[in-house]
Amino acid sequence: MKRNVIPPLVAVGGGVLGIIGAIFQEGRQGIPSAFLGPFFAGPVIEEAVKPIGVYILLARAPQLLRSRPYTAFLSALGGLSFAVIENLAYLNFYFPDHTEALVVARFAMALPMHVLASFIAGFGVNQRLADSVWGKVPFLSGNWKFFISAMALHSGYNISAVFWGSAIK
Repeated sequence: MKRNVIPPLVAVGGGVLGIIGAIFQEGRQGIPSAFLGPFFAGPVIEEAVKPIGVYILLARAPQLLRSRPYTAFLSALGGLSFAVIENLAYLNFYFPDHTEALVVARFAMALPMHVLASFIAGFGVNQRLADSVWGKVPFLSGNWKFFISAMALHSGYNISAVFWGSAIK
């Protein structure tokens, strides 16, 4: 039972921790990166922090990460919890006078993008990643393509949202 319940709970909790980390780190970027933030810094930071729960599982209970697809699924759960909180923040704090179209856009486009990007990045969360953190193999050796792909997807989404988004606020 514990083997089936704990990993998803930790992954979802990791997405919540990830949003806290993203807010803190993105807040430190300051005005000079206000333009590049959504296109580069945001995607890099968010894709790195959304699977915090899966990183914890990898470090503390790697036997619970049964396969790469399962690990990717858990990362997607972290992305889902992250996206829900981010959407609520956007709708309640950044754009409190939002239109219905913005609600639909956030939940129909931003949420699936976060889940998909986290799923892709999740394929890179494995023992090889842990080995690269400990200096046993070159950093992100063999796993970089998953993280870069997730970041590129997220960046592409952000670029389109910035240019098309002004019409739906």
